[in-house]
Amino acid sequence: MATEFSNETDANRYAMRIDGELVGILDYRILGGAISLTRAFTVPTHRGKGYAAQLVEHAVDDIERTGELRIVPMCWYVADWFEAHPERSGLLQRHAG
Repeated sequence: MATEFSNETDANRYAMRIDGELVGILDYRILGGAISLTRAFTVPTHRGKGYAAQLVEHAVDDIERTGELRIVPMCWYVADWFEAHPERSGLLQRHAG
């Protein structure tokens, strides 16, 4: 089973594919020095397998690697992910502006 993650900048989203099939996306919007993670979506037939968590982790790792943007977790799933991973909270922007 081959898992592939990509940052589809033209669509403002991270995507996760397994064996070439799209299983989930994480939409984002960049404003100034912040990136708002606005919506996590897993294809219904692939839900309950932990794919959304893997996708969020990949996106957070990618954003951290660049070191340029602070993360605003607009999506409830992303907010919950950060609650479960408090060691990553240093990447968050806590308020607008």
